[in-house]
Amino acid sequence: MSIGHTLLGLLESGPRHGYDLKRAFDEKFGHDRPLHYGQVYSTMSRLLKNGLVEVDGIEAGGGPERKRYAITEAGITDVERWLATPEKPEPYLQSTLYTKVVLALLTSRDAADILDTQRSEHLRSMRILTDRKRKGDLADQLICDHALFHLEADLRWLELTAARLDKLREAVIR
Repeated sequence: MSIGHTLLGLLESGPRHGYDLKRAFDEKFGHDRPLHYGQVYSTMSRLLKNGLVEVDGIEAGGGPERKRYAITEAGITDVERWLATPEKPEPYLQSTLYTKVVLALLTSRDAADILDTQRSEHLRSMRILTDRKRKGDLADQLICDHALFHLEADLRWLELTAARLDKLREAVIR
């Protein structure tokens, strides 16, 4: 996820302080990974330097000054470009799990055990996500569906690989 673009998009609804941006980000996108304040302010500093935001006001308070940021026309253009650019599908061609299976075969370990352990972990994750989806709002349901579909694809790969372990062993040991 592009944190800079996400913060720019949040600013399109109007100027906000860094604290408000963090809160809005966490509420909409950070359920599992909330932003750290330092990340918000370092990102805003970079966006300011690149001319994508400007300081709309500064308020003095009991602590440090509070800057209110506003998106610039260049920032709006940048968000539009980012939104219109399709995300590259992640092909998983450098899968850690595949590497573990091949190394297990190369070192005469039980690759089927690795696949079984991974299958159990995937199923555990799916149960947690399904429970979260059942209790969640529409945003939670959609993000959980996304993760569940990926886990289902991984499970299909685990089953296919388990069925081909003998052939894979022959191919990698040659």
